[in-house]
Amino acid sequence: MKRTSRDIRTANRYGVLRHIVAQSPVSRQEVAAATELSLATVANLVGELLDLGMLVEVGYEDSDGGRPRGLVAVNSSGAALIGVDVAETYIHVELFDLALTVLARADEELRPQENDPGKVVARIADAVSSVVEQAGVAADRVLGVGVSMPGQVDREGGVSVFAANWDWHDVPLLRLLAEHLPYPLHLDNPLRACTVAEQWFGAARGRNDAVVVNLGTGVGAGLALGGTLHRGASNSAGEWGHTTLVLDGRQCHCGNQGCVETYVGAPGIMRNLRELSPDSPLLHPDDQTATIEALGRGLTAGDPVAMKVVHTTARYLGAALADLINLLNPEVIVLSSWVAAALGEPLLAEVRAAVAVRALRRPLANTEIVLCPIPSNPVSLGAATFALEGSLASVGLKNRHTTPRSRAKG
Repeated sequence: MKRTSRDIRTANRYGVLRHIVAQSPVSRQEVAAATELSLATVANLVGELLDLGMLVEVGYEDSDGGRPRGLVAVNSSGAALIGVDVAETYIHVELFDLALTVLARADEELRPQENDPGKVVARIADAVSSVVEQAGVAADRVLGVGVSMPGQVDREGGVSVFAANWDWHDVPLLRLLAEHLPYPLHLDNPLRACTVAEQWFGAARGRNDAVVVNLGTGVGAGLALGGTLHRGASNSAGEWGHTTLVLDGRQCHCGNQGCVETYVGAPGIMRNLRELSPDSPLLHPDDQTATIEALGRGLTAGDPVAMKVVHTTARYLGAALADLINLLNPEVIVLSSWVAAALGEPLLAEVRAAVAVRALRRPLANTEIVLCPIPSNPVSLGAATFALEGSLASVGLKNRHTTPRSRAKG
């Protein structure tokens, strides 16, 4: 789809604000150098963001004998953003200020079989209402709610197109949510959310080519290529978890056999454990979260069964990651989400060893494999940036949600 001049201006506005959030306070000259935009363009965009109440002037810095440079910073109290991480086993919601500092959190536990759309929507709405109440934020100060939903989503239409683990097909998620919530709503999936979070605050920051691997109940790979989030023709890029790893292998919810997800997603890891040691006390047959957490504790304690399971899982994961390295030649691969966090450094070490066996030497030499360094939830953080991006593109935002520049200065 061809980008319009309005799309380009929105993207530039978003890029300028993104840099200021990360580096605040900062001069216009520094923003221009970092974003590769002209100083005049940056000055205009900064002026817009000041008028919107998203930035404030915070003084001056010396400039090697020239005129002092004015500094701008994020007006953290200017508005609020909400990020929602919906997964097969939980709903996690965070409310942020404009500096993307968390002000409130809410959690709802889900069972994998608890997949009725109406009930899931009600749980999301309850959690969103909870964080707004906790933070004491007026409803008209919430710029928007970004919702990350597993599987394939129609971002523009607000539809969950296909969530394999819940057997959802064409669920009008945002329309259902709008019946409960008065805020602007924005939908995407965790692959994109994790990738944007890593670009803003994590291991992909300053990298042109990065892959963010989401390891949870489902599995996927968020892609940042040429410094830009890669969505694909139908916003479906990154469904690497549904590429074939083993011909005629394990049955997948998507209908295929041998998908990557069936070997390295949480249910697949449970199966790896069950096949190795069916009577293991680490196995909680009806609770994938408890099983993965038990494996994590077992690794810390040096439990041989836990170590063998992670070794087996890492061999599968390493083979699949080697394909990504050979295909995309990324600078960094980030292992993200709750399974990666629970299994931590032992998983990382095994994965690095497995990748080294299979990836081509030249691309491997230029790829760093790391755990997600973001201390908070990267999915809800990334989802909040989608709400921020949407608000910057929204025509009426200036009048609805902001204070004039003169008031913002005060």
